[in-house]
Amino acid sequence: MESEQAGRGAESNEGSTGAAEAHDVTRAQGASTDTPPVTGKPPAGSSSEKHSVLKRWLPLALLVCGAVAAAFVYLKHRQAVLGGIKTGAEQVKEILTGAPPPDPYAEAVKQVEEDRGEPTGRKAAEVEIPPELKQYSEARRFLAIQDAAAAEAGVHPPHDFSELAEMISEGRELVEVPRLGKGFVLYGVGLTATGALTHYDLKAKKVVPLYANVGEVEEAERGLSEEREQLSNGLHELEVRLKELGGKEREARAQLLADSAARKKELTAVSEKEKLLAEYYGQPGAKAREKVGEKLFAEYAALERLARDFGGRSYDLHDPAASREFQARMLSYVRPPALAVLEELGTAYESKFGRPLPVTSLVRTVEYQLLLRESGNPNAGDFAPPPHTTGFAFDVYYRYMTAAEQEFVMGEIARLERAGRVEALRELRDHYHVFAFAGGHPPPAEAVDKILGKRTKPEQQEKQEKPEKKETKQTKPAKAGKRR
Repeated sequence: MESEQAGRGAESNEGSTGAAEAHDVTRAQGASTDTPPVTGKPPAGSSSEKHSVLKRWLPLALLVCGAVAAAFVYLKHRQAVLGGIKTGAEQVKEILTGAPPPDPYAEAVKQVEEDRGEPTGRKAAEVEIPPELKQYSEARRFLAIQDAAAAEAGVHPPHDFSELAEMISEGRELVEVPRLGKGFVLYGVGLTATGALTHYDLKAKKVVPLYANVGEVEEAERGLSEEREQLSNGLHELEVRLKELGGKEREARAQLLADSAARKKELTAVSEKEKLLAEYYGQPGAKAREKVGEKLFAEYAALERLARDFGGRSYDLHDPAASREFQARMLSYVRPPALAVLEELGTAYESKFGRPLPVTSLVRTVEYQLLLRESGNPNAGDFAPPPHTTGFAFDVYYRYMTAAEQEFVMGEIARLERAGRVEALRELRDHYHVFAFAGGHPPPAEAVDKILGKRTKPEQQEKQEKPEKKETKQTKPAKAGKRR
């Protein structure tokens, strides 16, 4: 009992002095120091006390740790989100305030046209032309070789855009040439395309407008009728004014006579259009017009099908600008042998000079060839079949090339011609014309002579040598005109 009271006294006392006095009292009463005091509680520092403290503080410690970890995760996530927002804002700011990203095609064209710091094109001095790119002494032979090669390959030149559209849709003969290809860039290809949808009658050499159905034909006829009426009324007014003029008013009379002549010419053109529609679509009001114009309606449908889905893109044929772009894209095709030669030339040129080879003309229709010739292109000759309509020909534009560049390109073309893979010519207006042979070899000499109306001599058959060429007649350097 006394030991229990001493233990309580020690537990209630504060400081080290109180604890020592309680211990002395216990010893004085003869209690053994080896026996722990009985207080009803375990001694301070025992394992059970530690376990009790741990049980009380562990949940709180875990809660605190969880809160700290959650705060850490939140701060990191917030930092990442804010960083992402900042990055996105900076990108938007750069787009709005900075320069737009460069267009690879525009950059390529800029490289073609950049100033070389010396004369270029036909103004370049002392350009050595290889004999392979000069004209033959017999000028017709150049075309005859290409004609014979096309005949040997069995190609059918497209007369107009509807035939070309069918060839493209079939996907067997022609391949599309990218605007920016392997070492080359398309430079003004299809620039002369008008966007007009027409049929070309090869025998009659007539260009006929295409319509989707009889309703569109009749609408066109109503438009012509209204135009005729307006022109007739205007012509009548001019004639009345002429009668009212006095004999001394010569200048006014001359002007009225000129205006009257112009109106009469326009009236004649309207009459010709009306006759053309009647010839190919039947007379207005006729019941059989659907049957008469069946072939032309089918040609329009072929164009419309391709325009609806041209490699994943659609073109509105009723929009003149879209129709022109549609035709220009169709003119960006060649046959595989021509593309292979083009890529080989382009790769060599770009590797040497660090800029793409400019290409101005690929496949053409017979009708487009006629349009080029009427627009004043001297290289678009009147011969059948025109080489470009075969799909084996392309033109390289050397207007911006220095003498070194020209000689390099001509040297590469001459090498291909000596290997029997192409026929080529340095043309007027800064172009190299290149015709790729389908089988990688020129046509037989007898086939060429047959076109020329000659009989092949035995010694010519044995040698198979290429006739000597002479240089194309040099003219005054021409200014760069419309690209083909």
